[in-house]
Amino acid sequence: MRNHPTPPRARAAVATALAGLFTAALAAALTTPPGTAHAGTSSRPHGSRGPVITVAADGSGDHTGVQAAVDAVPEHSSERVTIRIKAGVYREPVVIPSDKPNITLVGATGDPRDVVITYDRAAGTPRPGGGTYGTSGSASVVISGDDTHARDLTFENSWKRGEHPEITSTQAVAVRTTGDRLVFHNVRFLGHQDTLYANSPDVDTPARQYYSDCYVEGDVDFVFGRGTAVFDGCEIRSLDRGSDTDNGYVTAPSTPPGQEFGFLFTRSCFTSDAPAGTVYLGRPWVPSSSPDAEPRVLVRDSWMGRHFREEGWIEMSSGHDWRRFQMREYDNFGPGALVTEDRPQMDPADAAHHTAHAYLAGDDGWDPVRDRTRRPVCTARGR
Repeated sequence: MRNHPTPPRARAAVATALAGLFTAALAAALTTPPGTAHAGTSSRPHGSRGPVITVAADGSGDHTGVQAAVDAVPEHSSERVTIRIKAGVYREPVVIPSDKPNITLVGATGDPRDVVITYDRAAGTPRPGGGTYGTSGSASVVISGDDTHARDLTFENSWKRGEHPEITSTQAVAVRTTGDRLVFHNVRFLGHQDTLYANSPDVDTPARQYYSDCYVEGDVDFVFGRGTAVFDGCEIRSLDRGSDTDNGYVTAPSTPPGQEFGFLFTRSCFTSDAPAGTVYLGRPWVPSSSPDAEPRVLVRDSWMGRHFREEGWIEMSSGHDWRRFQMREYDNFGPGALVTEDRPQMDPADAAHHTAHAYLAGDDGWDPVRDRTRRPVCTARGR
């Protein structure tokens, strides 16, 4: 077929129409608020890639509950899926299983106080079918999927021992983690005993976790487990149990034998309203299921409140003296940063190797630290 040239008048009309379309599109772009979605799509959180699922308690999203959104994520997906959670309190247990990696949980407002995922059971709470939940089963949220990220939200176990005097097993976990390469940023972890169970699938499988600019509170062993966990620029708050002598223990690591690193707290802030000298830094946890555990924890370059005891560390059970394990401090400051025989300091040459990068690199060179915007030590996280 022979092509005929377009007449000049027709070309001018086409140009005018295209210019009008461009002007309309530009005007729409300038008047549409950032992050506003077109009809029929979920709005995309800043920096997210891949599918976005929106959770809203008022029914304005794709799901009204967080677990329903997790259930909607395909198994074994190599594509990251973002679950955007609108403001609200979501009272439900949530499980991210190991066959659902690459999930990001993000609070829609950017303020972690606005989005709370909570539940209220303890280790001694009776199960509907008989028995009790146990420590692991008490968790409000379980994260087993590798490469899970969470930011700008709160995880809570709202169970309180004072309201249940009939229950003697008072461990109540807010989050139990067993996945690898987990990242938490601007997240609050709320509870009392055993708030954050930083664990791994088993003693032979490492699980690395990076917590930046987070807030963790509790009273007894409220950061515990066998995972490799770095707390960078976090506030670690010991609750006041009302005692003049004993207001609990911050850490209870159960590092597997032969694992080089356990817990690292760096550039963090340890706060409390408890009386001076009534809180221990921690105690080694040697479970009966892992009698050869070698608990390891280092607190370095951090501000420490006056609530800490001169002793610092104490054994959890007879026969497991904390001095046998690597429970150390380095270059801390503040009124509770004491140097005594029972507050041993790491040698500077060793401390040079105990960095967030070294703890998290593993065999694959994982480095979640590099993109972090650093904040001053002791910036409050949101009590």
